[in-house]
Amino acid sequence: MKINQNYNISAISRLFTSSVVKELARKGQSPLFARLLNEAGLCVPTNSRLVVGDIFDKAFSILKLKNNRHEYVYKSALAQNVLLGRHSLRTAAMLSEFRVNNCKADVVILNGTGTVYEIKSERDSLSRLEKQISAYRKVFAKVYVIAGENHIESVIDSVPKDVGIKVLSSAQNISEIRNAIDAPERTDPTEIFNSIRINEAKNILNRAGFECPEVPNTERYSVYKSAFSKLTPVEAHRGMVEVLKKTRNLLPLQEVIDDMPISLKSAVLTTSIRKSDRYRLIKAVNTSIDEALQWT
Repeated sequence: MKINQNYNISAISRLFTSSVVKELARKGQSPLFARLLNEAGLCVPTNSRLVVGDIFDKAFSILKLKNNRHEYVYKSALAQNVLLGRHSLRTAAMLSEFRVNNCKADVVILNGTGTVYEIKSERDSLSRLEKQISAYRKVFAKVYVIAGENHIESVIDSVPKDVGIKVLSSAQNISEIRNAIDAPERTDPTEIFNSIRINEAKNILNRAGFECPEVPNTERYSVYKSAFSKLTPVEAHRGMVEVLKKTRNLLPLQEVIDDMPISLKSAVLTTSIRKSDRYRLIKAVNTSIDEALQWT
């Protein structure tokens, strides 16, 4: 498939958003996908054997080019090389855009510990990095910055020594510049509480031996927060990892992931998909591109 040199990187990157994945899953088609494909500048041949999954792969190959590398390329590399390559959906969970204070952590992987990855692609600014890292160190035992080669020297100079640094090569390989120190004792139970759901906080407290009293819903937040603040940092962090691995479990998506092109795996892993919609998503990704272009 030929590439129009005037392609629209913004439209191409939006093909991998949860909005497109959700439409494909819920409806078996995505008018948004068809519209973005028209805006993207990809020269899609008609009367071909190409399917929707092939278009995602071609779009992803464009995003991987050095001058185009988008945040999604980094998320995909982490999903493929760390979550699926080093761990598994049975033993680990991956969260995307996880809110921490006034920041959103790009990728969090929960396995034996809690590890957060802040992405700084070639197209990103480092202006908020110090604030982001400060927030993440209070919630996660291990903190990494994964960046483009153009940012590495600046990242080394600006983050604490316990923060790990990784670089994504042009071949999509992740190399470690500096290992992150696993330091759950550095975390803050109150900040952990503020980052999770109230039912998750209750489960963590129960695991720690705290009997959560029956109080009106309007009082639960303050009662649980007060109790949570009495946990040690290690207790709070360990409880967060174990509870969120269950409440944010991705294992039900294993069958879908196996049938997705590599380019789309990360987008599917970070999108909430109902069990009843999973087969519909697989079918949509295998729809001919001629039919997909008619989705309205």
